[in-house]
Amino acid sequence: MSNVSYLSVGRRKNAVAKAKISDGSGKIVINDKTVGEYFGGLERLKKLALKPLEVWKGMKSYDVYVNVGGGGISGQAGAISHSLARAILQLNEPSKAALKKEGLLTRDSRMVERKKSGRPKARKRFQFSKR
Repeated sequence: MSNVSYLSVGRRKNAVAKAKISDGSGKIVINDKTVGEYFGGLERLKKLALKPLEVWKGMKSYDVYVNVGGGGISGQAGAISHSLARAILQLNEPSKAALKKEGLLTRDSRMVERKKSGRPKARKRFQFSKR
């Protein structure tokens, strides 16, 4: 087996994740840490981030290296999921239907709405006084 690697980028909110899938033994590393160390006790985020690997069954013979930054931990989990799904698509084209069915290939474009002038937050208004 030649050492071929597949690179992809995933985004969610302000987080950007770069994933690399290469031949190996099933090791998953995020920012030089194991998945458990990176997400701590946040099982929900760990499951969200690794969902593409669950959908795709051929994980045992590949290593996954992810570099993620920007945003918060939740956005980073979404970005990791998106980048892994795109890397798996390069590696294994027939898995596209399963990944698409789970909604893993779609970029979630929801962002924080900007604060408007004359208001305390994006939509909140100052208290109205009649007199």
